Amino acid sequence: MNGSRDGEGTGGADAPVRDVPLLVVVDAANVVGSVPDGWWRDRRGAAERLRDHLAAEGLPGCPGPVELVLVVEGGARGVESVPGVRVEAAPGSGDDRVVELVERARAAGRPCLVVTADRALRRRVTALGAEVAGPRTVRGSRRRDADG
Repeated sequence: MNGSRDGEGTGGADAPVRDVPLLVVVDAANVVGSVPDGWWRDRRGAAERLRDHLAAEGLPGCPGPVELVLVVEGGARGVESVPGVRVEAAPGSGDDRVVELVERARAAGRPCLVVTADRALRRRVTALGAEVAGPRTVRGSRRRDADG
């Protein structure tokens, strides 16, 4: 599994169902920052809204099983996990934490999808064998600007 998804979805009716859950790692800072909705005034609240959206909506169009992990950093640290979404607080760089999660999963032979528009992070995780998708994948119609 290696490549990029255009952010329009993450599978379809004929996509294979996996025995091992797909690890979906969401770069919270990048996804939250993809919509100019005032997130900078309350980074933690914005990350909590994204977490709640993920818990309610999952990953549309992606056949299960799926494990959702939201990586937060900086002012968004302290966001708690909820059923359906595990929150990982990066002690430093959120990008580095995303890469660590992908490295561990890929070492175990587990498929990974990283949701981010960050080009440098996309290069790092695709080199490890992860797929990538843009913020539109999880934001859907709430998204207002272009994926990177």
